[in-house]
Amino acid sequence: MRALASVVLALLLAACGFQLRGAQPLPFSSLYVAEDWELGAILRRNIRAYGSTRLASSPQEAEAVLTRIGETREKNILSLSATGRVREYQLRYRFAFRVHDLKGREFIPPTEVVLVREISFSDDRVLAKEQEEVLLYRDMQNDMVQQVLRRMAAAKVES
Repeated sequence: MRALASVVLALLLAACGFQLRGAQPLPFSSLYVAEDWELGAILRRNIRAYGSTRLASSPQEAEAVLTRIGETREKNILSLSATGRVREYQLRYRFAFRVHDLKGREFIPPTEVVLVREISFSDDRVLAKEQEEVLLYRDMQNDMVQQVLRRMAAAKVES
C-alpha cells in the first residue's frame, strides 16, 4: 500500500510540472573567489562541481570577482527560565559580499545575507547542545552557499 501511495505521489508531482531545483548556471564565464576563508572554499567547490563557470586563479584573469565584505556568527539569548537560566539561544550567521569586475562594474552591489536558527539549551546536556550548535552553524553555512549561488545566478551581466 505504501509503495502504491509513493507511485501515485510521484505521478501527481510529475503531472503538475514539479521539478527539483537544480544548480543554476552562473552568468560569468570566469569567477575569482579567494580560497583563504572557509565559505569561499565551499563556494569554489560548489561552482566547480555544478557549473560551467571557470574558477580563475587571480582576480586579473576573471570576468567577475566575489569579494567578502564581512562574515560573522552571533549567539544571543532568546529566552530565560523562571530561575534566570537560559532556555533558548538564537544563532545568527551573517555574510556580506559583492560581485564586481576590476573595471568598476558592480554585478551584485554590497549585499548581506542573514540566516537565523533557534536552539534550546539545557544545563544537563551542555556537551550535546554544543555539538548541536556546531551542526546548526554547519547547516547554516551550507544554506548560505546556496543563497549566494542563487543570487549570483540572478545577476545581470551586460557585455
